[in-house]
Parts: sequence; structure tokens; C-alpha cells
Amino acid sequence: MERTSRKREHIQYAIETGISGKHGFEDVKFVHNCIPESSMADVSLSTSIGGLDLSSPILINAMTGGTGETYEINRRLALLAEGAGLAMAVGSQMAAIKEPSVQSSFSVVREVNPNGIIFANLGAEATTEQALRAVDMIQADGLQIHLNVMQELIMPEGDRDFRGVCKRIEDIVKIVHCPVFVKEVGFGMSKNAAQRLVDLGIQAIDIGGAGGTNFAEIENRRRMIPLEMLNDWGLTTVQSLLELSSITKVDKVATGGITNGLEIVKALALGATSVGMAGFFLRLVKDFDLEEGLSVVSRIHEQVRLIMTALGVSNIYTISDVPVVISGDSYHWAAMRGIDCTHFSQRNEK
Repeated sequence: MERTSRKREHIQYAIETGISGKHGFEDVKFVHNCIPESSMADVSLSTSIGGLDLSSPILINAMTGGTGETYEINRRLALLAEGAGLAMAVGSQMAAIKEPSVQSSFSVVREVNPNGIIFANLGAEATTEQALRAVDMIQADGLQIHLNVMQELIMPEGDRDFRGVCKRIEDIVKIVHCPVFVKEVGFGMSKNAAQRLVDLGIQAIDIGGAGGTNFAEIENRRRMIPLEMLNDWGLTTVQSLLELSSITKVDKVATGGITNGLEIVKALALGATSVGMAGFFLRLVKDFDLEEGLSVVSRIHEQVRLIMTALGVSNIYTISDVPVVISGDSYHWAAMRGIDCTHFSQRNEK
């Protein structure tokens, strides 16, 4: 099947299947601070990813590109990113590398948002030469390398050989002249996998936890004989953040079903420095015009400021000092994996 047809189906099924919401944030509860000694006027949303300064912790995460239809989606996303001051990542550019005729569906992002923070994107099968081409194509500020093993295995025409991934990532880190991030696409990440990536020299990890767009379900819709028992495969967003809680020498992006300010602040409290939102923004630009979309982003920013004020913190980096209690399935996962949740519940206690 042609790559462009597959991209169209991914967009169609992503909209139809929606966001599962099974990210685990219901298991995370803040310890209320009734004397925060704070003011919303003092709250800053500035943060950074891999040395890149961002004015907001929200990243419009990788979604699409490679067809005529996705040109318009990426154009709208770029307009929203520019207007709201958000960083943005494009979808896999392998389509444009193999089919130059669709390159404009990616380059439009830089044309629309010439001064924004934009991330290029390729799969872990990419060569160093392809990585350089992807970065150059959109004058990218950083490069995302996505990991999607289970998606590929379920995909009827997907890859079946994943040897040499670490070596390719290591080579790309050495040759590209911008920060290199690695992201999962919705199946989460374990501590051991994250540590291997850190050892390769990557500057940020996007955990891409289960709870958002479900690529197992999407690919199963494309199969003659679905493998539906794999639709729940992977670690949730919260489980992945807990897994990476002891890894401190890399920035973490929390992606996976996040849709509101409370979930954003919970992710930041579990160690993320930013959050990725993909399916949420796909629906936003499909259903609303630019002015309405900017209003939605403004409301989410206001939610984040409100919650930070209630917690008594004025910047993104101190949210991870706030005590939170982990319960439910997330607590059980942590206990079985040897992760001490009392660290989260008792921090900053004097």
C-alpha cells in the first residue's frame, strides 16, 4: 500500500478512535496546600527541552505529513503554534524523503512559523544522511527519533526487523547539529530503555505513554485479521514517568492522553519539564478556527497557572518538589517495579 494512503488512514482512524484517557493520572493526587503564599501574577510557564528555551510547557507533538490533506492540517497547526507560542513537531518525514513531491506538507510548518521552535521527526530506521535531510527540510531546532515497534509489528506492511537501532541513534546524535530527542508513540518506556538512550547521548526523552492515540488499535483497523489482544499493550503515561523518576540527566516530555491543565501539572510533578499533546490538537484544528483554537490554549495555560498558584509554586522546575500521592494501578505497578512512592508523597515536607 502506498505510504500516502497509509497516512490518510492514520489520520482518519486517529480521529475515529479518539483519546483513550487511560493514562493513569487519576492515580495521582496533590497534597493540598492551604497556605501557598503565592500569586498567579508571579507564575512563569517558561521551561526548556534539550537546551531549547520554551515559553510554554505544551508541545504540539508529532502527528502527520506526507499527503495533500495533511498539508492543510500542518499549516493550521503551525498557525496555532505561532499564535500561542508553542513548540511543534512534525510527523515522520520519511514520506518526504522517499517521495519529494509531498515535502511541502512538512516545509509549510516553517513557512508559516518562521521563528518558532520546530522539531523534525524520523523513525529509528533512519540513516544519518536522512536525519540531516529531515532537519534541513524544515530548518529544525531539534530532531525527534520515534520508536514504534508494536505499531510496526501490527501494521500489515510494517517493519519486522529492529536490529541496529541503538547504533543508528548514536550515529545520528554525533552528526546532526541540533538536539536529538527520542520519543515513543504511545506504548510507554521503561527505566532500562531510557537509560540506554541516555547513554547514547540523546538530550530528551518523550515517554509517549499509553493513554492517548492508540496506534495498536489504529493498525488493527487496517488488518484483515486484527490482533485485538494487543490493543492494551504498553505502559501508561504515569507508569512511564514513574519508571524514569530516578533518571535525572535528561529532560523528559510527558505525552499520552493529556488534555487539560491538571494533567499537565501532574505530569510536571512526576518529573517532566514539558508535555506533548497530539490527538488533542489534531481535533482542535479540525473542529475549530484559529481564533477558537488560540482561546482553548489560553484557557489551558490559565488552568496551569491557577493550579501552580494553589500549590505555591511559581515556575515549572519547582513543581517536581510538590508532594503527590500515588494510588491504584499506578502504585501497584511502582511497587512491583521497586519504585518507592513514598518519595513522591513526602518530599518538601518540613
